[in-house]
Amino acid sequence: MPIKQPEKPLVPPTRLPLRDEGNSVVLERRTQKVKPPQMYQVVVLNDDYTPMEFVVGVIQEFFNKDLETATQIMLKIHLDGRGVCGVYSKDVAATKVDQVLEAANKAGHPLKALSEPVEL
Repeated sequence: MPIKQPEKPLVPPTRLPLRDEGNSVVLERRTQKVKPPQMYQVVVLNDDYTPMEFVVGVIQEFFNKDLETATQIMLKIHLDGRGVCGVYSKDVAATKVDQVLEAANKAGHPLKALSEPVEL
């Protein structure tokens, strides 16, 4: 009697899960293409009332900048009307904006800050 050949599987062999020596199923890991999260820049706006020293202090305290860098950012705000203090994820940027606005409000200054998406 002739030996019966096994039927071909319905699923191509490349789609069948691999099995190791213990007959366990081994799944192939596939790398996912994930975009990095959208980043946001925190921008401080110029006004005619907030003292420059206060702005420098805020930049140092909330954005961890040294005195020289904070002074350069403050001068950019003063001369250009706005200056970027840092780039963060959306939630961190929103928190930084809230911190700046709260500090300015407590000190009685009209300093404004906002976050906006970074253009790539």
